[in-house]
Amino acid sequence: MTIFNLGSINIDYIYRLPHLVRAGETLGATHFEAGLGGKGANQSIAIARGGGRVFHGGMLHRHDEAWLAPMVEAGVDVSAVILGDVPSGHAIVAVDEAGENQIILAPLSNGALPDDMIAPFLTDAAAGDWALAQNETNLTADFLTKAKTRGMQICYSAAPFVAEVVAELLPLVDLLIINAIEAEALTRAIGTAPETLAIPHLIITRGGAGADYFGKDGTRLHTPAIPAEVVDTTGAGDTYLGYVLAGLDNGAEIAEAMRLAAAAASIQVSRLGASAAIPTLNEVRELT
Repeated sequence: MTIFNLGSINIDYIYRLPHLVRAGETLGATHFEAGLGGKGANQSIAIARGGGRVFHGGMLHRHDEAWLAPMVEAGVDVSAVILGDVPSGHAIVAVDEAGENQIILAPLSNGALPDDMIAPFLTDAAAGDWALAQNETNLTADFLTKAKTRGMQICYSAAPFVAEVVAELLPLVDLLIINAIEAEALTRAIGTAPETLAIPHLIITRGGAGADYFGKDGTRLHTPAIPAEVVDTTGAGDTYLGYVLAGLDNGAEIAEAMRLAAAAASIQVSRLGASAAIPTLNEVRELT
């Protein structure tokens, strides 16, 4: 099968700091680097490195085409990525010595996807393929609705969390992957815990406390995290999602997919950066 990911593509500007900046404070960075990021791009790279076949739809400014190189090198098909005149999305990422981060996000081209791109993007999609989306681009509802009518499976990463958007999309979703903070926000928004909803497959990630799976059929699973020396948590959730989806797409049972994802996230947080820190499947298998 194939995974079609309508997702953000960002240029990440990453600053290593002694501590996260407080209001009114000026603080010198101890390290700087720029790299490819965005939840969409990160997840596509994780899927590809996890052995999945993934087509990515998104947009960059035409002068930034070179930033697609890490996606291409990972095996992501970027033929549906539009090169336009809107400035590329970017993020300013601050990372402290404990590996915690703060992120300022400028959507720009990620929020300017043209309405007519969805139909051609899904031309080769077939029933049973996966459609993946996050909340960092426009057209998410249109994309997932059209994918559902084609019989595709829907995976949704409800981040950044926007209550009204999530509530609208939940009826379409086959696999929802959220972190514990997003799960709490969703509970407040809809008045009930996500695990009580009729979502076929729900995974709630809990950082160092592992991840929990709730199936519509009553299945409950817990997968522990694999200990790691944390350097940078940026992109850890995207790595986890990508490896889960790649595993499922390749026929793995949910427990095995979550085990591989836990190992991938463990390796990823031990490195600085987002997409550049995502491990290969061989690295993950060596850890497991």
